[in-house]
Amino acid sequence: MFSSCGLRAVLKSAGGVFRESSALYTAVSARASTCSGSGLLSGPAVSKGSFAVAPPARHYARVAKKKKTGPESQLGDLLPTMLKMDYAAVPLVQSTDDLVKRLLSLELASHREKLQLKKEQLIAKVQRDENDRNSVEVQVAILTARIRNYQEHLQKHHKDKANKRHMLMAIDRRKKLLKNLRLVRFDTFERVCEQLGITYTFPPEYYRRATRRWLAKKEFCIKVFKAVQKQKAEQKMKQRSGTTETEAKASEAQTQ
Repeated sequence: MFSSCGLRAVLKSAGGVFRESSALYTAVSARASTCSGSGLLSGPAVSKGSFAVAPPARHYARVAKKKKTGPESQLGDLLPTMLKMDYAAVPLVQSTDDLVKRLLSLELASHREKLQLKKEQLIAKVQRDENDRNSVEVQVAILTARIRNYQEHLQKHHKDKANKRHMLMAIDRRKKLLKNLRLVRFDTFERVCEQLGITYTFPPEYYRRATRRWLAKKEFCIKVFKAVQKQKAEQKMKQRSGTTETEAKASEAQTQ
């Protein structure tokens, strides 16, 4: 009797514990399902018998990068159907088939060949006659095509110091040629700038920065220059006085 009563009490307590655990499991599973349905959880589903909830996955939106739009290339106006410079004057090319024309056109040409054709176009705008290849106008046209090519290259490779140095040297060379052309033939200077699309800006009067050391040195040099000029003037006066004395003595000797 006693043993049967104890067995019943143990079974009742075990049944209560089981009911509480099943109720807790249903509550957690319902909460997990609502969270995953609303989009807060994107992890794997909760397995049976496990109450661990996966952490929410955070998806941050990335800002779209804007593509840099640089200046238009000087080779953009060259049509791909144009022939290369070496084959443009050959009449036999016009009667060939389309495949050969495509092989000899700018569509399959290198960058050097396109740049050479662009140079010839700029030279044709400013040259004096058909055989002119060494005038100042032709040199300015060649330097202009070369400078624009360097600028397009440095837009993509801004750390290329060697080509940047070559570009600055070409700019200085073109500046000297335009300055000389402006002083000698102003009408030609205006025509070259207009045909090549060059904006000529006047250089500043003085480039050097005035420091206290440079000002002191300049003042000292001016003092030395004035002292030297004074000594030269004194020497000239002595020479003149000496010549006058000799002339006076000579005139006295003649009178005697």
